[in-house]
Amino acid sequence: MKKFNQLLCVVVLTLFTTYAYAQSTIKGKVIDSDVNSPLPGANVIIKGTTNGAITNFDGNFTLTAESNSGEIVISYVGYVSQTIAFNGDTDLGTIVLMSSDVGLDEIMIVASIAVDRKTPVAVSTVRAADIQLKLGTQEFPEVLKSTPGVYATKSGGGFGDGRINLRGFNSENVAVMINGVPVNDMENGRVFWSNWAGLGDVTSSMQVQRGLGAARVAVPSIGGTINILTSTTDIEEGGSVMASIGNDGYRKYGVTYSTGLMDNGFAATVSAAKTDGNGYVAGTPFNAVSYFFNVSKEINDQHKLSFTAFGAKQRHGQRQNRQLIDTYRRSEDGIRYNSDWGYKNGQLTSIEDNFYHKPQISLNHYWDLNDNTSISTAVYASFGSGGGGGTLGSDNEAPGFEGDARFKFQSPDYRIGEFGPLDFDRIVDENIANGSNGSSAALRASRNDHNWYGVLSTLKTDLTDDLVFLAGLDWRSYTGKHFREVTDLLGGQFIINEDNENNPTGIARVGDKIAYNNDGLVGWLGAFTQLEYDVNENFNTFISLNASNTSYKRKDYFNYLDGDPLQETDRYNFFGFGAKGGANYRLTNNHNVFVNLGYFEKAADFDAVFPRFNNEDINAEAENQKILSFELGYGYRSDKLSANVNLYRTAWRDRTETIGFQLSADETGFANILGVNAVHQGIEIDFVYRATDKLNITGMASLGDWRWEDDVTDVQILNEEQEVVNTVNLFIADTPVGDAAQTTMALGLDYKLAAGTRFSVDYNYFDRLYADFDPSDRGVENAPDPWEVPAYGVFDTAFTHSFPFGKFKASLIARMNNVFNTKYIADALDGPGSNAETALVYYGFGRTFSFGATLKF
Repeated sequence: MKKFNQLLCVVVLTLFTTYAYAQSTIKGKVIDSDVNSPLPGANVIIKGTTNGAITNFDGNFTLTAESNSGEIVISYVGYVSQTIAFNGDTDLGTIVLMSSDVGLDEIMIVASIAVDRKTPVAVSTVRAADIQLKLGTQEFPEVLKSTPGVYATKSGGGFGDGRINLRGFNSENVAVMINGVPVNDMENGRVFWSNWAGLGDVTSSMQVQRGLGAARVAVPSIGGTINILTSTTDIEEGGSVMASIGNDGYRKYGVTYSTGLMDNGFAATVSAAKTDGNGYVAGTPFNAVSYFFNVSKEINDQHKLSFTAFGAKQRHGQRQNRQLIDTYRRSEDGIRYNSDWGYKNGQLTSIEDNFYHKPQISLNHYWDLNDNTSISTAVYASFGSGGGGGTLGSDNEAPGFEGDARFKFQSPDYRIGEFGPLDFDRIVDENIANGSNGSSAALRASRNDHNWYGVLSTLKTDLTDDLVFLAGLDWRSYTGKHFREVTDLLGGQFIINEDNENNPTGIARVGDKIAYNNDGLVGWLGAFTQLEYDVNENFNTFISLNASNTSYKRKDYFNYLDGDPLQETDRYNFFGFGAKGGANYRLTNNHNVFVNLGYFEKAADFDAVFPRFNNEDINAEAENQKILSFELGYGYRSDKLSANVNLYRTAWRDRTETIGFQLSADETGFANILGVNAVHQGIEIDFVYRATDKLNITGMASLGDWRWEDDVTDVQILNEEQEVVNTVNLFIADTPVGDAAQTTMALGLDYKLAAGTRFSVDYNYFDRLYADFDPSDRGVENAPDPWEVPAYGVFDTAFTHSFPFGKFKASLIARMNNVFNTKYIADALDGPGSNAETALVYYGFGRTFSFGATLKF
């Protein structure tokens, strides 16, 4: 027995020793090749097993293998996977994952991408995997709704009509850049997301830089910058087909194929998708065809070329007109109610719709002059064609009338039921009866075509190991073609419009231009320079300067006879400039702080220079807007927790405000009203907590205090004889800024059920949303604050599962937004008395869903 026990001990000890010897510990750090930053959340798996780990916020991982040797596979969406052998306990050191997109690292130089814990700005990044998981039937900006400082809605609810506010500033004051190229409208600064239908399919990552941002070009980033990087061309050959369905007839089909990087240095990717549906809001059907094409060529070690073209041809019905809350309550369609559509001969016909096609084309050249110096240049062009529908005519029976037919189109007398859709057939019958008097009501399109060309070139050189110098030029030329055309005479033979001095008959038929026809010409020339100083890996600082000249010119083909010198104006130039700087300091491996400060002056927009839409009343002395911004931030990183706290204050001085007045019976004048100021300040907190290798908890809270600063009172407007012709009063002191929720919060759970299977739940809460209003309309003292919309919160959920399917890889995605069908008001326009009874509103969407499948090959 004693010998047996001894033998048993020897066997157990031998087995234990063998098992212990067979175990291996593998550790390392995973970073990306583009900006040398850690890749948290990268998958590390022992090849041929399910044993794995996920990198922490610093990119580090530790993994125990049950064998003495083998291979690990490291993967991350958007990057080329690596397989690395190990033998015994192994420290793999730093592992660099290359982007799966050819030329993406060069694009990032032009795009001014911020680096976590290095670039001293408040930044949030959404990668392709999260966009694909959560976008679904949402508007593209809504992917960012859990980001601090962001308020994104569907606006009227038509396809592509979404909008976004950042720290209380609307799209005119938020710079949007795609691959480093500014896309804000050159005349008014707006961004129309319907022009970029399908952008979510080709986005590699989307980065929100709040406040001053990291962009070096002079862009209107008062609230911040949204930097979108599209995919380029995959290094590896492959492709995919996808299909998706959703609520209210939503359907989407698409295909993508990439050649991979070939031996001759060429690589190409092409992607196309078709989307259509009925729309959640009544009378808003839509269809869109989106496309993306990229071809890249590595000429040699010094030169790379990349050609990209993408766009979407789309048309969708719109809900342009907000309604009283009582109207939604009484309507059979409820929150889906829309007054801007009807039936004509049994076919759905939109009163208001949008149609547009805006291809974006760019040629990028990357030139490595030597080991220290490179030049990245983007030559780009955009050709926009389309506009928005609306009404034309009046209720007058006599020919030669002017005005619009809005009342007739909105009147209950012309509706099927009290709030029902419009009975177009009745208007058609009336127009036919008018005979030689022409149509008294018709449909039109307001066109906004444009041609846009630009060059953006950046020189980057390492002056020393620690000092980097960047400089560049930014040239843009834009021509906007604005006119209105007849699209449907609704049974009539013609319509009378006497606004064209070059058409004395005043008769217009389908396809003819009416009401106005003019061009807006905008020129831009800017220069920028930046110094980045890395004292060591713990301390980084920069200073950046930019200057630009904006020129405006107007041509008018309707208000003046051909050959009249007034038909074309001179060019009016406006100088703008900016300076910003900041520093980031890593106190320890876990803690960092940053600070930034900047001041810039933004030229007034096109309409401020030509406020009466003619070539005579020109506001050549339009004032620059002045912006001073300050930010202080703190970051914490550990194996489990990543957290950020940001304090900001942005002072917006001399918001563009003009007033017109009569100099004489035949002459008008304009004055620039100064002192219309606002202060946007607040605190933002966001975190990611990796509770386990499978569970991530995310959260954020954004508490803003956005207010108009001072009253502007007793401003005397003088004519040339120094006589007072008007007095201006704006009682806006301490009035909350409207149009965006000043308090937002979010909490999210992301659980990895298994390899390739994820489930997420997100809750978003919005409060202190004040109805939008124009400060210049507040001319009455002691007026109440704008109406405050009731607070609301919504739950969203998404599920994805990937699995082998023969030789292919299949994935399924299911999404549901507003799971509990919460009824809420997302947008409001203040009314008389600033209360719920008079406010004009849009309701947000109720419960929506989508389900999609993708097959990769």
